[in-house]
Amino acid sequence: MSDAPSLAWRALVAADQAALWRWLHVALWDPPPAGLRPPEVLQSPGVRIYAEHWGRAGDVGVVAVVDGVDAGACWMRLLPAGVGLASVDADTPQLGIALEPPFQHRGLGAPLMRAALQAAAAAGYRQVSLTVHPLNPAQRVYERCGFAGDERRGGYRLMVARLSPASA
Repeated sequence: MSDAPSLAWRALVAADQAALWRWLHVALWDPPPAGLRPPEVLQSPGVRIYAEHWGRAGDVGVVAVVDGVDAGACWMRLLPAGVGLASVDADTPQLGIALEPPFQHRGLGAPLMRAALQAAAAAGYRQVSLTVHPLNPAQRVYERCGFAGDERRGGYRLMVARLSPASA
């Protein structure tokens, strides 16, 4: 008998809005010893843009479900050119990813990100961008998932993953 958790994926939908706010809060990583930022940060226009009114045309997201529990999500939103820290152009969605604390450091981040990138390719996106704090160890996971780039944006590393066209 295996002790391995049951792992499944489902689409991030509008009904997940409350959970998405929580995941966005977790995604705002600062280096230790800093903890989570105050929840009021979610009211900032530069942060809200990544989650408010989830389910708009162009939104793509995947929820990781571990043993029947929503463990976290990876989501992408297309924003106008120049809007958002990870803006590349008007055709490149910006990615966020977060796992609930009990599910962190368990090897779930890369499979979650890969599932979301497949969903983005299936939605017709050719590339996806993100920014990551240069001290965040998760950037190694991002690199393994195909992200690259060393441009700095506001002290963060801009990374882009080129996607293979979705197979028919």
